[in-house]
Amino acid sequence: MKQLLRPFLGGLLALAVFLAPERSEAADFRLTLGGDYHIDNGAFFSLTGAVDFVFFGPLSVGTRFGALLATQPNTLGIPLDLDLRIRPGRTPLYLELLVGPWIYFEGDVFRAHGAFGFGYQGRSVSFGIEIGYLEPKPHIGLRLGWRF
Repeated sequence: MKQLLRPFLGGLLALAVFLAPERSEAADFRLTLGGDYHIDNGAFFSLTGAVDFVFFGPLSVGTRFGALLATQPNTLGIPLDLDLRIRPGRTPLYLELLVGPWIYFEGDVFRAHGAFGFGYQGRSVSFGIEIGYLEPKPHIGLRLGWRF
């Protein structure tokens, strides 16, 4: 399985470079720290970056990627998600849907992830909750982010 990981990661990197926007097209970049409890599997901590592209007013679509540290088993991973974020009206609140594969370096290498998040988005700081499913169990966590 590890022999397939390198070509897959290389393909993902090539796709990211190909699809990366020019600086003028990027609407938003967020750096986020997260701490989650994965039911029956312990905690995991993540550092992710997200790039959003605004399509229609309060709706943005983007990607989230980064690194994670899982505690049971102790391993590292790469979270990759497609992110659909909505900021209703002129409120400082947000709702988001996330879906994508997460790559672990031990055990089941590819794990399905889907989540729903909500919280407060100020000018430069955000705080929220994420509730989701990371194969094989649900998870719940807190997010603290900075927007650049």
